[in-house]
Amino acid sequence: MKNNILIVDDEKSIVTLLEYNLAQAGFHVISASNGKEGKHLAFTESPDLIILDLMLPELVGLEVCKQLRQEKIMTPIIMLTAKDHELDRILGLELGADDYMVKPFSPREVIARVKAILRRSQVKHLAGIEYETHIKMNGLMIYPKKFEAYHHGKLLDLTLKEFELLAFMAQNRGRVLTREQLLNAVWKDDYSCGTRIVDVHISHLRTKIEEDSGAPIYFKTVRGIGYKLEA
Repeated sequence: MKNNILIVDDEKSIVTLLEYNLAQAGFHVISASNGKEGKHLAFTESPDLIILDLMLPELVGLEVCKQLRQEKIMTPIIMLTAKDHELDRILGLELGADDYMVKPFSPREVIARVKAILRRSQVKHLAGIEYETHIKMNGLMIYPKKFEAYHHGKLLDLTLKEFELLAFMAQNRGRVLTREQLLNAVWKDDYSCGTRIVDVHISHLRTKIEEDSGAPIYFKTVRGIGYKLEA
């Protein structure tokens, strides 16, 4: 069965380029030219992945991403934009985007990233490890095979990357993990954002799990090395 890709972009030439190359790669493509229509199709068409432009009429891409995540739509999202500023990149990732590409781009690179993200979203095991049925620690309950995590009985609203990072650290609880180890385990062959992406996602997990993200009890920073999840 073909994977369905939703493209949300108001530049017709970009949409045409992506549609052609993704179709050639074996994907089924649907598209929208504004944010509101894109959000609607994300709900009604249940795409496997969304390529979302940042600057859109009616509803900007960052707001579309934010609203989808608030509605528990966890479809992987690649942000596509002409802006090449770190703040835009980080904000998109913090709102729940899975990747970020800057125009102009190579269609081959887009397809490679789409395939990589789809592979990661479909895996049953992380980093080749046979996972425990569940992991219980300090008020956290993690079910790696169901991609669910609870904090004191409350289901956590995590993106795929946040969950993968949490699950990997939980499997290695108590161990100090370098940023490079975390990047390799969760993002595998995609190093486009560097180790900074690890810091962003740790910060996001702290916000969602820690009572006081400024004084974390779960996600400890080991200065000059990386992080560890306290056992």
